[in-house]
Amino acid sequence: MNDADPLKHRLNLWLRSERAMGLPSVPGVELAAFSPQNMSKSRQPAPTPRPASTPAPRQASAPARPPAASCTIPATQGDPALLPVIDAGFTAPELSRDEKLKALQELDQNFVKGCTRCGLSTTRTQTVFGEGNPDAQICFIGEGPGKDEDASGRPFVGRAGQKLNDMIGAMGLKREDVFICNIVKCRAYLKDIGKDRPPSEEETAACTPYLLRQVEIIRPKVIVTLGLPSTRYLLKLKDPMTKMRGNWSSWRGIKVMPTWHPAYVLRNYTEQTRGEVWNDLKKVLGELGLPIPKRSGKQE
Repeated sequence: MNDADPLKHRLNLWLRSERAMGLPSVPGVELAAFSPQNMSKSRQPAPTPRPASTPAPRQASAPARPPAASCTIPATQGDPALLPVIDAGFTAPELSRDEKLKALQELDQNFVKGCTRCGLSTTRTQTVFGEGNPDAQICFIGEGPGKDEDASGRPFVGRAGQKLNDMIGAMGLKREDVFICNIVKCRAYLKDIGKDRPPSEEETAACTPYLLRQVEIIRPKVIVTLGLPSTRYLLKLKDPMTKMRGNWSSWRGIKVMPTWHPAYVLRNYTEQTRGEVWNDLKKVLGELGLPIPKRSGKQE
């Protein structure tokens, strides 16, 4: 690849990886233009000019080409120029429940379980893909698995997971009614002291194509982001959680409600914190047209 065209090289690499994960199309991008055949054609030397004695036939000037459509690309390279447009909706056709189950299983078995796209693959016990209803109207997205999740392979199963179960139960729902996953699928932690840490930008960029594909398959009506990292990733904002929490936003055409992470609720178990979470969850129920249960003392 010509070093003078690094963006095309990045696009080609990304498109190959997205094809491997089953992405059928990318808005505004002609995938064929980045095929090996066409890319090799672009490197062919220019044809030898005709001799002066045989003038080439004159051709009409080609009309000016319209500007290319903007390209929505997941941030797999950590390059700000390749960040996704927040409100660009998914274009692939929606799937039936059975098709969703199959697509999620294939994504997990064929790609996530054996993923080595970042260094977290060398320290994990196992990947944590996510779980729940493939037809869920609500998708809860956290930051990443902790020690208990790394050991079990399931999301939100420790103390924070029990608190999330309480939050879901307060909404009149069960864990099986929603879908639960994380930004990254492997535990990020400080090995020398065994303490969890936030995933780096490089680790997040390597893993989020899996999250994008999960959400594209499930197509929830509402995403509830749990805590600051998942909220900032989806919304591409640097605001504090106190400013984003409780306010509707949009990501790829899906309504997003940021709220406190269950671990934060446990650390700050006050009436104010629990009331803020409950108000956020009531907004989600109202958006979906679901009944709002009477608040109990256990739900958050």
